[in-house]
Formats: sequence, C-alpha cells, structure tokens
Amino acid sequence: MYVTAIIAAGGRGVRFGAERPKQLLTIGRGTLLERSVEAFLAHRSIDAVVVALPPELLAAPPPYLRSATKPLRLVAGGTRRQDSVYNAFQATDQGSDVILVHDAARPFVSPDLIGRTIGAAVAHGAAIAALEVNDTVKRVNEVNGERVIAETIPRNTIVLAQTPQAFRREVLAAAVALGQTGSEATDEAALAERAGYPVHVVAGESGNVKITTAQDLEEARRRAGPVTTGRAGVGYDLHRLVAGRQLILGGVAVPAERGALGHSDADVICHAVTDAILGAGSLGDIGLHFPDSDPRWKDASSVGMLRHAVRLAADGGFDVENIDVTVVLESPRLRAYIEAIRASLAAAVEIDLGRISVKAKTNEGVDAVGRGEAIAAHAIAMLRPRTSV
Repeated sequence: MYVTAIIAAGGRGVRFGAERPKQLLTIGRGTLLERSVEAFLAHRSIDAVVVALPPELLAAPPPYLRSATKPLRLVAGGTRRQDSVYNAFQATDQGSDVILVHDAARPFVSPDLIGRTIGAAVAHGAAIAALEVNDTVKRVNEVNGERVIAETIPRNTIVLAQTPQAFRREVLAAAVALGQTGSEATDEAALAERAGYPVHVVAGESGNVKITTAQDLEEARRRAGPVTTGRAGVGYDLHRLVAGRQLILGGVAVPAERGALGHSDADVICHAVTDAILGAGSLGDIGLHFPDSDPRWKDASSVGMLRHAVRLAADGGFDVENIDVTVVLESPRLRAYIEAIRASLAAAVEIDLGRISVKAKTNEGVDAVGRGEAIAAHAIAMLRPRTSV
C-alpha cells in the first residue's frame, strides 16, 4: 500500500497577525511547518509527502523541504485551503492508495493518530480524527442584536474535527473536484460528504492542537520546551600557503596570489567544520574518514567531505543545529567573500543561512599565520537529536 501525506501550508496567516506566515513561526527546535512535515516523513506508513506553500516560498523553500529521506514535492498554495489541497492532490503519485491531509498548524500530531487515521481510511474510504465534546452544546440565534439559545444539541451527536483526514484516492479525487465547482468547505471531509461518501470518525487527541491565536503559539512554545542543541564539537585546521594553488574557502574560490597546500583542495573552513561535526557526533576525525594516503581525495572538493560528515551525523541520530567559523589569514581580506562562503556552507550542511556564522581575523603578524605563510580556521558545530518513529 502506497500512502501520501499532503501538508496544507499555503496560507499567509493574515488572521494571525504575524509578519511571517504562521506556519513559519518557531516553536522549540523548529517551525510549525517543519515539525508537521517531520512527523509524516518519519512515520513508517508514509511513503511520500506533498507540501502546499505560499507561492513566494517556492523559489527559496526552507532547507528542511529541499532534502528529505522520502519523496517530497512542493506546490503553490491557492487562495483557499481547498485550492491548496487541490494543487497538492494533482502532485501526488497516481499510485497512492491512501492520501492524508494535515494542517501545518497542528505541529503535535502523533504517530499513533496518523496510523489510526490511515487504518480507518483503508477500511471505510474516508476518515477524520475528531474529539468527543464534553461540554453541553447550544445552538444560538441572533434576536434584536442579542444571542439567544435556540436549542440544546445532544453532545453525543457532536465531534470536533481535527486533522489528519485520510481518504482512499478515488474518494479524495471526487472531493477536491467538487471543491473546484463552487462548493465551499473548511475541510476535505465536508467535500467528501457532499460528494456522497460516508466519513468515518476515529478518536482524535487533545494534544493535537491547532495554532490559531498568539496565545495558542505561546502555549505551544511552552509545551515544546526550551531549545536544546544536544552536542557540541570543535574543529581546527591549518595549511601552508604556496604559489600555484587556488585558495578555496568554504567551497568558494577566493582570488589570491597563493593557495593552501594539501592533499585535497585544502579548504581549511570545510576541514574545520567537518572535524567539528565529526567531533560532536563522536565519529572520529577528518583524517580517519579522508586519509591523505587515499588517492580518491587527491585534489577533491572538501565540500563533499563536509556533506559526508553531515550524513554520518544523521545516521548517528543527529542534525546540525548551527555552525560558527573563524578563519585566520593575513591576506587577502575576506569581507567581500563572507556571504558567499556562508551560503555555500548552508547549502552543504542543509540548514538555514541564519544558522551559519563566518568571521575573518588576522594574526597581527604573529607566527607563521601572521607572517602570511599559513592559513588557519577554527569551528564549532552544534548538533541536536533527530526525531524519528
């Protein structure tokens, strides 16, 4: 059975009132969207994920959406939620037997809830997670500008809908098609009902809250707990400078009269960061993984070594949280190249640019570095435990 999850994240959060779309606000170690996407990517029953984003984010999506352990597609969201889901549905694999729809604003969805909803969709065709109502429910009318009770509704006939909502492919196909003919709905279950399909209810979870207000966000941040980075590693590298070599720093070619001498491209920044990541993950050092006796690494790009270290950390259960680098060089001055180096490192490590720091210093004429005979770099890498199911 092939199962695809659609994450509805196409809204701009106008009602929430934040400067950024609500789904990009941070709680704990990640954004609402990141936590929601990770929950489905990590679930053993999910084979692929499609994320509907605000169109302006498609050109430069967050790093966690650019690489994933499972197929992940990005589509432009629409004016309405149902338009976003329609667009995402068009991008799902034709072989998807079951398709889930989940709001990015529900970042605490549990593996059990995902599994229950999938199982119910397989058995019944359509299913939603929903909570029982504990309070007495009243329907009201507006009378002369005042709200007046019209009737008391038996609470055993009422549930509070959540996501995920799951459907066999043919059911969701009919539902989203109906939504494009003028039928307005706040969720896909309502469209499925109107298309003539019964929707089964599975027990939701009180913790599966939707972040709607600023108060919800603050409560979610308290629940997520303080941000922790897990483990730290320190890296250091030094190379002699010689004529006839290109100076490569953080994967960026820097015009210079001399370059660093080494078995690979002698990129001191990448080497220091690689060692820092390996150290934080207790994975040995760069010499262990990339010995200068191995001809495979002769003149090799050190960015590849850095990417390999990131994969090793991930295999060990860790993601890179942030990187801080100090490069020490008398000449040339590096100010004009710092941003390019940061961008190159961010791409290699697959984290946001805002979590990469690169600083350049001189050694004030002291020792070999100060005399312009060598270049050195110091780095710190912070790793955080990876969430998995």
